[in-house]
Amino acid sequence: MEHVAVNGGRRPTVQEIADVLRERIRVGDYKAGDRMPTQAELADEFSVERALVRQVLRALHAEGLLTDSSRGSPPRVAGHQAPRSEPEPTMVLLEPRLAEAFTAPQVRVDAVCVTLLTLTLALGEPLRLIHGSRIGPRSIDFRILLPSLDIDLASPVPVDDDGHQAQVHQRWLAMRNAQGHVLRHNLLALRSAHGIDVQVAFRTLPFTPQVNLYLLNGEQALTGYCMPMRGEEESDHESLEMYDLMGSRSLLFSFETRSGSRDAAFVEHSQKWFDALWETTTTDMTLSW
Repeated sequence: MEHVAVNGGRRPTVQEIADVLRERIRVGDYKAGDRMPTQAELADEFSVERALVRQVLRALHAEGLLTDSSRGSPPRVAGHQAPRSEPEPTMVLLEPRLAEAFTAPQVRVDAVCVTLLTLTLALGEPLRLIHGSRIGPRSIDFRILLPSLDIDLASPVPVDDDGHQAQVHQRWLAMRNAQGHVLRHNLLALRSAHGIDVQVAFRTLPFTPQVNLYLLNGEQALTGYCMPMRGEEESDHESLEMYDLMGSRSLLFSFETRSGSRDAAFVEHSQKWFDALWETTTTDMTLSW
């Protein structure tokens, strides 16, 4: 498999290189405390750019397989090897996982979220890599589920029921629409600039999700609770106290099919749950201006 990935006439993905290095660590080719090969050596071996090698090393470090590297030196193999990465804040973990997913020839991202702010910001790195010609997927397919405005949103809501509910919902709708237009524009721009087949679709949920879910290429499921928090916002020159869901500050838990049967089952059933929602109780969403 290693020779196929390295010498099979195509550039291996981040996941394929990580699998090779992970196996070398498992069988003892790289022992605890050993220095890893340099980025230049790995880039030459796998016939890829150093930027892709750095993504591989970051992924293995996040899993606990590698230690922090000193300046100018490759990382060492960790003595204690965690089976998978510890949960990290959504804004920390989502961007590198998206960048890794975008190295695949066909990219598929399914997301359930309250707003699009976190996803839009996390797309910055994979878009930069594409525009810099460092990665080049052939197709990108995004499907996104968001709460409908036709329901009584569980969040955001005013702390006191003083007639501000409609105002809060209208501001939330305007924010969601703006984020949706930015996300869709940034993705569709890849079609004209790089000839990538891009599809972006939105549907609305008949409930307010309390958990964010990101499914990447059918191989990873990233999920985190949206924590209710009390805060203040300025509205029409007055301070409005409200409860809102803060998904970007919540811990994101990662499950991967390659991490064993338990993780694989979670990814599989999360995908089935998303597909069922998409095909049954959700409705098409049009972004208004």
